[in-house]
Amino acid sequence: MSDPKPTLDQLQVFLAIVEAGSFAGAAKRLGRATSVISYTIANLEAQLELELFDRDTTRKPQLTEAGKAILVEARVVAHGMGGLIAKAKGLMSGLEAEVTLTVDVMLPPCSLVQALDAFQAEFPTVAFRLHVEALGAVTQHVLEGIADIGVSGPLEHTAVGIVRKPIGSVRLVPVAGPNHPLANMSAEEADARVHDHIQLVLTDRSPLTEGRDYQVISAKTWRLADLGAKYLLLKAGIGWGSMPEEMVRDDVEAGRLVRLAITAWDNAIYRLQAIHRAEAPPGPAASWLLGKLKETLEAR
Repeated sequence: MSDPKPTLDQLQVFLAIVEAGSFAGAAKRLGRATSVISYTIANLEAQLELELFDRDTTRKPQLTEAGKAILVEARVVAHGMGGLIAKAKGLMSGLEAEVTLTVDVMLPPCSLVQALDAFQAEFPTVAFRLHVEALGAVTQHVLEGIADIGVSGPLEHTAVGIVRKPIGSVRLVPVAGPNHPLANMSAEEADARVHDHIQLVLTDRSPLTEGRDYQVISAKTWRLADLGAKYLLLKAGIGWGSMPEEMVRDDVEAGRLVRLAITAWDNAIYRLQAIHRAEAPPGPAASWLLGKLKETLEAR
């Protein structure tokens, strides 16, 4: 016959005594008789073959060195079991075990962080994965099942089987480095000369919109698959291009970038859409997250 193992209840009683500072306090907290608390701890000490509390030299039970060592492990076990029970209850009620979100690179980071901070507080048992893509790659992720839900940009191409709902928008502004030739031009001059200068264009990594151009007005283009790389090149004075206004506002105010007077591009609106597969509607946590993202975008 195997040796008896400590139970979760015994560990919870042990932790209650430590937190309450006494056997009587633990009994009150757990709604049990003090004698039951004493009996439970006596059994736990017998099973572990350790004395967890010093009951002789102090008026209130004090942890022994062995008790202090066991306390760390007891908290880990109790916390893990609590998380397991919470996750099981969530699954029983239809809550997802995990949510995977792919967002358009243009989504303002502050809105995303605010929504995810609220999400982890609201759904602590739901695991989460995040992907950041551009243009049609967001829809491609959702179509292929890589992501459960997505926040996509305004694609003309409508993928079969994808449900789309407006979720917000981002204002785009044309910018360049302070030493770029377009930086000091008037609107009339910039409109006439913009076609002669390299435009940095965000390109699509998915086949959905491969080869399509969005808001390209220059005859010379450099195509980039990463918004961060585009941002660095713009600050270095290599080409001009559009960027989310929120992302470059501080740079414009500090003079690291200049907002160009190009009337064809000024204050362009990049509309965002919440998407999911028609046959796989989002569960409670995913739906809540999309709603929170919409809320944070509308509050900007």
